[in-house]
Amino acid sequence: MKEKQTHSITLESTCKITDEICLPDTKLPSVVIVGGGFAGLALVEKLKHKEVQVVLLDKNNFHQFQPLLYQVATSALEPDSIVFPFRKQINGYKNVFFRLAEVVEIQPDSNTILTNKGSVSYDYLVLATGATTNFFGMDSVAENSLGMKDIRDSLNIRHMMLQNLEQAAITCDNKERDALTNFVIVGGGPAGVEMAGALAEFCKYILPKDYPEYPASIMNIYLIEAIDELLSTMSDKASSKTLKYLEDLNVKVLLNEAVSNYDGKEVTTKSDKTILAKNLIWTAGVKGQFPNGIDGKHVVRGNRIKTNANLKVEGYENIFAIGDIAALISKETPKGHPQVAQTAIQQGKYLGDSILNIINNKSIKPFKYKDKGSLATVGKRKAVADLGKFKFAGYFAWLLWSVVHLMSISGFRNRLMVGFNWAVSYFTYEKSNRLIIRNFKPKSSIKNREK
Repeated sequence: MKEKQTHSITLESTCKITDEICLPDTKLPSVVIVGGGFAGLALVEKLKHKEVQVVLLDKNNFHQFQPLLYQVATSALEPDSIVFPFRKQINGYKNVFFRLAEVVEIQPDSNTILTNKGSVSYDYLVLATGATTNFFGMDSVAENSLGMKDIRDSLNIRHMMLQNLEQAAITCDNKERDALTNFVIVGGGPAGVEMAGALAEFCKYILPKDYPEYPASIMNIYLIEAIDELLSTMSDKASSKTLKYLEDLNVKVLLNEAVSNYDGKEVTTKSDKTILAKNLIWTAGVKGQFPNGIDGKHVVRGNRIKTNANLKVEGYENIFAIGDIAALISKETPKGHPQVAQTAIQQGKYLGDSILNIINNKSIKPFKYKDKGSLATVGKRKAVADLGKFKFAGYFAWLLWSVVHLMSISGFRNRLMVGFNWAVSYFTYEKSNRLIIRNFKPKSSIKNREK
């Protein structure tokens, strides 16, 4: 095995991309994991205390619980409630090492990856880099709207919302006030539905208290979906119940409608409808994100990497892909597995066992996904659940959603904080402090200033 070289690097600015990132010398097989999402961390948990050296690389130093990003965006939770430091996660795992770095390129011929901090050698490479917002080539929408894929997006949405509500209280221009208080969410999947429900509750319970100078009815919430139903991956019952819940909360749901343009002030749809709004949140699609170096012929629809039944990237012997970027195409899954947390976790656990078997020259079985069901919430006491043959909605579904999500959060302290916030909100409808910590500026305004 190649012996690792070490370099003394005192300042980030002195580190060259060709320098090797310092790691302890070892004769154990090296497993490098790129990405600390659900898939990456599930793999780490499987490989801890095993006879391998595990190197986790991520551009952030924390794991984020993405299913609750919308609650941070609507001031229901503080950001530190749903993020957890990697180093705290791996504390006590003597064979696991975290390095804060962003991977730039993979060099399969030399079993090396290049990062913005230096290079790392590997025996086995696992790509678990997840997905990013897909604006489907609409540059104007990308520049003027906000996605909701990480904690920074959530904070941007929160600051945009609060700044616009404050400005609405200042302006005497009725048209401008309408634009500032209209919210458009694009995408009727779980993220869009949950965001719309949370905003509707903010409008109903928080707006009248914080902004008594204008009625809550001034805040309009639109949910736009390109097909004829919400939550298309769930049952018809879940879809119809969700639509009813949102309409009861005064959300204006537009089905069979697609956004064609957004200039920061006006949303235009393909049927030529226009909505005046300075708040657009995009949850309509995702695409895989991964470093350079993977042959394009192994990349399929959605910018996902095609793998075989063992999650090995086609064309490579020691590179694997798991989570949102992995596309295991088969007769049973012609479009790959769903890009959800339970898929990522199952693939991470499976691959941990598989890599250990490969190292020990044991046979490995193909990956089999077990669908444990789907849940989505539409505000307090309202949720839908598809659990095999059991499909139900209402309070019990909401209670189940709450328990499942609370137990899935990393760290006892985080679970305690989220549980406490939910309890307070349940009885008082109060949310966390609605503070504008930093001034939010749209990407389009920054781009114009730089010209």
